[in-house]
Amino acid sequence: MERREEEFIVSLLDRDPELRKYYEEHQELEKKIQLYQQKVHLSPWEETEKKKLQKLKLLGKDKIMQILEKYRTPGNQRVTE
Repeated sequence: MERREEEFIVSLLDRDPELRKYYEEHQELEKKIQLYQQKVHLSPWEETEKKKLQKLKLLGKDKIMQILEKYRTPGNQRVTE
């Protein structure tokens, strides 16, 4: 994510528990993926696991973007309980 986008997300975390959940999951998946990327060689299982994590991270980012779009649309500010 771009720095500006990430700052916007962080500014909304206290207001939106769903956004917080997806953001924290995104961060955790990024850490796990980094561990695989640091290895010189991956076993077939590790390669499959890395790809699975990347797909989950992408799905989570899509959800984050959907939530952010609701905040960016004028007159459509998201309200959480």
